[in-house]
Amino acid sequence: MIKLIGYARVSSRQLPTDGQRAEILAAGVRRDDLYVDQGSSGARASRPQLDLALTALEPGDTFVIASLDRLGQSTQNVLAFAEDLNGRGVELRVLNLGGGDVDTATQTGSMLFTVMAALGQMEHEIKRERVLDSIDRRRNAGKNLGGRPRRITNRQIRSANRLIEDGEPTAEVVRDFGMSRATFYRRARALGLMPDQSNDETAKSDGAS
Repeated sequence: MIKLIGYARVSSRQLPTDGQRAEILAAGVRRDDLYVDQGSSGARASRPQLDLALTALEPGDTFVIASLDRLGQSTQNVLAFAEDLNGRGVELRVLNLGGGDVDTATQTGSMLFTVMAALGQMEHEIKRERVLDSIDRRRNAGKNLGGRPRRITNRQIRSANRLIEDGEPTAEVVRDFGMSRATFYRRARALGLMPDQSNDETAKSDGAS
């Protein structure tokens, strides 16, 4: 039987009833088919109810969310998420996107996601170009003596993390920033950007700066 499966994510800073549930139920989702993660505010936070919702989806079903930010992911990851659902024969319906209700099952909805993909890729390329231009300027100014900067700043760690989250290879990103993987993992964990990866064999094998 074809179903509507709903998902809501409520951060710890929001009221338990922030309107998402009401909107999703009003869209036709049965209360038993609505999955809600509470106290989850970031892309890296544990979202067990999202996992359950995705497991419940079957070909022909529609996955309903109030807005794309409820997935807590970057533009690129959201688009990949939509493509994955499409590959499973599942449609994605976003109740508040561009001021309206968008369903990938419709021609308009499919076209909007195509435009979003193009804009997301452009955003990704601009971000990467800015980061690499900044690195080149520092090198040309002699601020990167000996092939590595004397000190990797927290801002550089965050910039590297954004590139990696957007799909750039970790090895390439850390090389561009002049640091080892181990240094990146250690500093990123200290900033709360990723879970503990102390068992990562790659991180163990690399040197730290």
